[in-house]
Amino acid sequence: MNNFFATPKGAWGDGSSHLTTIGISIVAAAIILLLITAAIIRHRNADHRQAFTTKQLVYSSAAIALAVVCSMIKLFEMPMGGSVTLMSMLFIVLIAYWYGPYVGVMTAVAYGLVQFVTEPIFYTIPQMILDYPLAFGALGIAGFFHNKKYGLQAGYLAAVAGRFFFASLSGYIFFASYAPEGMHPAVYSVAYQASYLIPETVVTLIIISIPNVAKALSRVKREAVYN
Repeated sequence: MNNFFATPKGAWGDGSSHLTTIGISIVAAAIILLLITAAIIRHRNADHRQAFTTKQLVYSSAAIALAVVCSMIKLFEMPMGGSVTLMSMLFIVLIAYWYGPYVGVMTAVAYGLVQFVTEPIFYTIPQMILDYPLAFGALGIAGFFHNKKYGLQAGYLAAVAGRFFFASLSGYIFFASYAPEGMHPAVYSVAYQASYLIPETVVTLIIISIPNVAKALSRVKREAVYN
């Protein structure tokens, strides 16, 4: 394990670890393998509506790249991870909303691993799994609303709720010691996650509900799905 992990100075606190170059390379390879596997599975999937196509793979990769860039534009950042970003979650939610849960979850999990690589600091493997592939992977839940009226807004709310659940669970299990004296760790974790997820959610929902923005997103959807 020492070939993959090290204990950095000035990280989140004592006991935290980060990936070495070898570890980052392995996670990067896992991301590529995940997308390739998802694309290959489509040839064996009887229901092609739930399968990756070349166009979906291209759009999904572009969405991950845009989400990463926007996640680096932080309007507010929490001391132990988590931040209000420039609507970074929206790009992953759009993929799920356009293409359904299969493509959405695969893309979201890949995005979670990319997020981990960009800041590979963690305490334990279970904590890393909860905070990255599971929490970000939950954004793919939006895919279950892809045929619903107001599906983008409803899907976005469900997606953020999924991320909120896994992030709060991780905070309760692994970061309970950071709760202020007299505050229950579960309450602390929920309040911590809500402090950055709720503001970004409210801002994003307002923006995507603006008529001109909604029309623009509809045009992009037609290009991504039907053309």
